[in-house]
Amino acid sequence: MNIEPTGELAIRVVAMPKDTNPAGDVFGGWLLSQMDLAGGVFCRKIAKGRVVTVKIESTTFNAPVFIGDTLCCYVSLVKIGRTSITTHIEAYVNRDFEDTRIKVTEGNFKYVKMDENKKPTPIEQPEL
Repeated sequence: MNIEPTGELAIRVVAMPKDTNPAGDVFGGWLLSQMDLAGGVFCRKIAKGRVVTVKIESTTFNAPVFIGDTLCCYVSLVKIGRTSITTHIEAYVNRDFEDTRIKVTEGNFKYVKMDENKKPTPIEQPEL
């Protein structure tokens, strides 16, 4: 079954042997860091500036990631606040040379726009 992801493809990377623990499993932390990078790429475009991660919530690990899997992170906008952007990030893998996608992880990540002094700064709101 091929599941269609929601959101914009923000990052694509191959899981490598260096991303594993001694048992050969890909670290959950590696997966979360890839999702965080994807969210940052997405939010920088909206904020038109530097963003930092302030919260990761409701993360669900659905399936493992294996060495050689192509990880694809899709990001969708949940909410824009005064200084923050909340996103929903879905991580999928393609195993070996198969065309099917497997959703491995999803969660909500919150970012805050920072100014040159590393202080939260307002995000320009789009005019309606």
